[in-house]
Amino acid sequence: MTTPLRSDVVVAENFTVIAEFLLLGFSSLGDIQLALFVVFLFLYLVILSGNATIISVIRLDQSLHTPMYFFLGILSTSETFYTFVILPKMLINLLSVARTISFTCCAVQMFFFLGFAITNCLLLGVMGYDRYAAICHPLHYPILMSWQVCGKLAAACGIGGFLASLTVVNLVFNLPFCSANRVNHYFCDISPVIRLACTNTDVHEFVIFICGVLVLVVPFFLICVSYLCILRTIMRIPSAEGKRKAFSTCASHLTVVIVHYGCASFIYLRPTADYVSNKDRLVTVTYTIVTPLLNPMVYSLRNKDVQLAIRKALGQKGSLKP
Repeated sequence: MTTPLRSDVVVAENFTVIAEFLLLGFSSLGDIQLALFVVFLFLYLVILSGNATIISVIRLDQSLHTPMYFFLGILSTSETFYTFVILPKMLINLLSVARTISFTCCAVQMFFFLGFAITNCLLLGVMGYDRYAAICHPLHYPILMSWQVCGKLAAACGIGGFLASLTVVNLVFNLPFCSANRVNHYFCDISPVIRLACTNTDVHEFVIFICGVLVLVVPFFLICVSYLCILRTIMRIPSAEGKRKAFSTCASHLTVVIVHYGCASFIYLRPTADYVSNKDRLVTVTYTIVTPLLNPMVYSLRNKDVQLAIRKALGQKGSLKP
């Protein structure tokens, strides 16, 4: 009777099939991992509390029941689930010696991560269109962004995001994976996983690249067109105060768009062969942690309407105390 070589592999026909992956993460940093755990845990709690505050305030305050804040609430909800898919497992791995993840769990993690990430990209595009409709066509805004239209756009973002994710995950995990199972990342991302496949992946990578263009370049192009139209309209406003107010409603959205699309494009709009682990891991930390942190802080908590709603909610809680 022969003894199995490893418990994490099963033999199938002429090659060894991977049953689980090893997430290397930040293992090369040694004792620094404990400090990273504290920092990332703090940031994760800030992300959760910030997004929970935004979602609650938008739901409770009637003055924020507008299309712009409707999409902001959905973005905050999506960002919360987006970080939940990645960060808890990463935090556990920072304190653990065994950093394994099963083949199935790896596929599920990639599916939900990409699903929420692509949904966020599409939502940012829709939010750009909302600003365009509000500033460039104020008289038609109630029709262009009716609640029925908003609901359909939000549903389209979610369905489109997870359909695109399902396509990519099928392409990646239908590949044969042989003996190599070390994922040089802290979660199951496309490039680190597909590099472990023991076959030519050129066709799969090309299709994934096309998907990346559709979900990154196309929405970003539409956002750019929207803001060119917005800029042209703002320049026609005679008063300086009117221009400042119009710019202020767009500045936060643009900040998040530049960081989100910039980091995502750097990672996903290039061949897998160009993947450089340490540099790419730093960029990935930016869009898995920093961007979700920026959304409630930059896009919402600095917004005067949201600040007023938070103060109002805190004032009501204070008035209820005996």
